[in-house]
Amino acid sequence: MARYFEFEQLGTNFRRECLAGLTTFLAMAYILFVNPAVLSLSDVGGEAAALGMPRDAVFTATALAAAFGCLLMGIVARYPIALAPGMGLNAFFAYTVILGMGIPWQTALCGTIISGCVFLLLSVTGARERVVNAIPLELKHAVAAGVGLFIAFIGLQNAGIIVDNEVLLVSLGPFESGGTLLAIFGVVVTVVLLSLGIRSGIFLGMVATAVVGLVSGQISPPDRLVGAVPGIGETFGVALTHFGELLSWDMAVVILTMLFVDFFDTTGTIMAVANQAGLTRDNRLPRAGRALSMDAVATLFSGIIGTSSTTSYIESASGVAAGGRSGFTAVVVGLLFLAALWFSPLLAVVTSAVTAPALIVVGGLMVASLKDIAWDRFEIALPAFLTMLMMPLTFSVATGIAIGFMMYALSMLAARRGREVHPVMYVLAVLFLLYLAFLQ
Repeated sequence: MARYFEFEQLGTNFRRECLAGLTTFLAMAYILFVNPAVLSLSDVGGEAAALGMPRDAVFTATALAAAFGCLLMGIVARYPIALAPGMGLNAFFAYTVILGMGIPWQTALCGTIISGCVFLLLSVTGARERVVNAIPLELKHAVAAGVGLFIAFIGLQNAGIIVDNEVLLVSLGPFESGGTLLAIFGVVVTVVLLSLGIRSGIFLGMVATAVVGLVSGQISPPDRLVGAVPGIGETFGVALTHFGELLSWDMAVVILTMLFVDFFDTTGTIMAVANQAGLTRDNRLPRAGRALSMDAVATLFSGIIGTSSTTSYIESASGVAAGGRSGFTAVVVGLLFLAALWFSPLLAVVTSAVTAPALIVVGGLMVASLKDIAWDRFEIALPAFLTMLMMPLTFSVATGIAIGFMMYALSMLAARRGREVHPVMYVLAVLFLLYLAFLQ
């Protein structure tokens, strides 16, 4: 094992890799409870919640997808990078596709499978670099920031910190609800933990919030801590019988958005973590094609078993900081996700007040990409601004991307810099224009 994972060449050992894997797992374990809450639309309530996915089945699918992705990345690509269903992608899946566009979750899972297949094709054929180069760097950063604003807005709404207002559309909540106060406590604790440099601050913040909620009576205690693994019969393979429903412009936009967000999120994460771990060679990443391919296979697997797209997690950087250098770090994370399957009873204490702080804080972390946008160049700044702004305002990641791409093509032409724009961008701009004009 040490020879296969190249412990000696990478300057690591079994104990250090295990510690790194545990560190990464604690930093991203929140997804086990946040993902089922988001995809089940349990925070929405009322008739809308009935449109969501079965929560217990999603919990199992989340753990299995994360374990499968981590094991693939660790064993095949040998990178210390962990995977799990992605934040932002799950919000797009639930709030934009299911709730906003009215697409059944079974059909949306078909879109996840197709996006994984396309991602895999792009990875194994080498077309990845051409697609990456077609979309300007500023818009990539704007999409990441926009998704961050979007999920933070959802968290603020779920917590009752932001509420509906008939005159102003939205306004600050009254803070009279115990759940809202509990969510605010969770945000404060999480911010303090992360500010102290505690990598697992998001997960520990959820734990602290749940404990205070139990003590104060805001959350009902679970009947047990450990239980049988919930079945995934309600979600497993369901998507495979709904491929006939993919032939629509709505689903084309859904698949394109899933592919876009997962594609660039994965690429950026792999580059960032690999650089931190010192794995780059002559400004190139060894086995990068394998890493991207394994991420794509994990997304395909996610759609089959019943959850939104799986992606590489930037929280992997916490494991690298703890000394992780080889793929065995990811293997440890995968095994821990498998062990977590027996803790599904804890879903009972993970209310919207517990998950909202994670959504808000993770959203804030994603907005950090704004620093890399050339704000002093209007023809770039305005499209980037509209891309990220329109996502929360229209409650749709896809709409934000569409408006940003169209405005980028227009502003670059007006600035007489049209030749700098890749032809793919013009094609996308026209397609998005047609979509918004006639099919939205």
